[in-house]
Amino acid sequence: MSANDYVHKVLPGSPGGPLLFAFHGTGGDENQFLGLARELMPAATVVAPRGDVSEHGAARFFRRTGEGVYDMDDLGRATTKMQGFVRAHVDAAKPSAVFGIGYSNGANILASVLFADPVLFDASVLMHPLIPFAPEVKGSLAGRRVLITAGRRDPIGPPGLTSRLQDHLLAAGAGSTIDWHEGGHEIRTGEIEATQRFFAAAQKAGAAA
Repeated sequence: MSANDYVHKVLPGSPGGPLLFAFHGTGGDENQFLGLARELMPAATVVAPRGDVSEHGAARFFRRTGEGVYDMDDLGRATTKMQGFVRAHVDAAKPSAVFGIGYSNGANILASVLFADPVLFDASVLMHPLIPFAPEVKGSLAGRRVLITAGRRDPIGPPGLTSRLQDHLLAAGAGSTIDWHEGGHEIRTGEIEATQRFFAAAQKAGAAA
């Protein structure tokens, strides 16, 4: 596994500052959240990979056989590959902290990496995730922070599964909260503002540690 396993873009930040990984949704690419990530964390080096799976021309990070029906073998492949990609960038940059943000399919691959490697990310934002299975967390998420943002009327990420995901994260020791809005699968201004506050608090906590 290497830092070039995915097509990706890097926005350099302050030397020795944090790394922020940005994971796009289905049909997006490495540019989808590059600008937003910079706004959310101006001093961070932003790394944005492009999913290596094509679903009728739409980029994704792992395969599925239907809406909410995942190819679990391919999810395992993608998780291992992404874990190696992130670690390679972390080893090269030696950052002060490692953060992640993902939307929809990007949130799902980020969550899967959290389950597989709980100490890799200091703080993560999962925007409209869908984890339809009971995850096996390989270790403890103690000291790690996770913000979930979600819509109460999201037809793709049902609220019940969102709440169940938070329960799994809390059981593994993570500090986890959910920021709800009353809409569906779209990203709203309020959750971006919640993400800004979350990252600011995470950086402050890291600096005080």
